[in-house]
Amino acid sequence: MNKGIGFTDAFKQGAVAQVVERSYAVSEVVTRLGINTKSFCAWASQFAKSPGVRVETSEIKRLKRELARVTEERNILKKATAYFARESQ
Repeated sequence: MNKGIGFTDAFKQGAVAQVVERSYAVSEVVTRLGINTKSFCAWASQFAKSPGVRVETSEIKRLKRELARVTEERNILKKATAYFARESQ
């Protein structure tokens, strides 16, 4: 993955805005755009200090925790579905 070298400020601001303004998950944005999380966090920090995009660090942390919880719940439901599908046969 690219470590943020060669990306324009507009690209970086757009990536950060997807999380901050449009409520996409950080993991989704970095995967879709082909960037790493460390670079994204650096950009978020950079633009939090500029007047353009305001980043709420606590909100990003909360969303990461929520994503982890929802992912875990989904995995449990997948396992339960597979178990009951086997039991019904």
